[in-house]
Amino acid sequence: MPNPYGRPARPPRPANRADFFDTSVHSAVDRIAGTCPEALVGVTFGIEDVPTLPTSWAGDRVPLAAAVAADAERMAQVVVYRRPLEHRAASRRGLQILVFRTIVEQLSALTGRPVSDFDAEEPE
Repeated sequence: MPNPYGRPARPPRPANRADFFDTSVHSAVDRIAGTCPEALVGVTFGIEDVPTLPTSWAGDRVPLAAAVAADAERMAQVVVYRRPLEHRAASRRGLQILVFRTIVEQLSALTGRPVSDFDAEEPE
């Protein structure tokens, strides 16, 4: 709908970076649900600002995400870390791509499926 000043209306943008990141994660999961819904069965997703110390990682590289296999007490989990992903992305579009690829890699490791199962555009 045009605004009274003659400029085309813009779609609403998320209010802040955290909201944009949440939207990016939801969009990535929705995209995967469209191509490989069976890989999402029994998997929960979470977002944390940063990995917790010291159990989340070892070495000098900060992880972008973590995948935890299901056990008797809980479902499988994929957790993405907002700040490390934001730090590596040069733009909002770059962040969306990085979030999608990170989630795909974690699901691939968790399920043993090739990356191409989640997105036909991705090479194996």
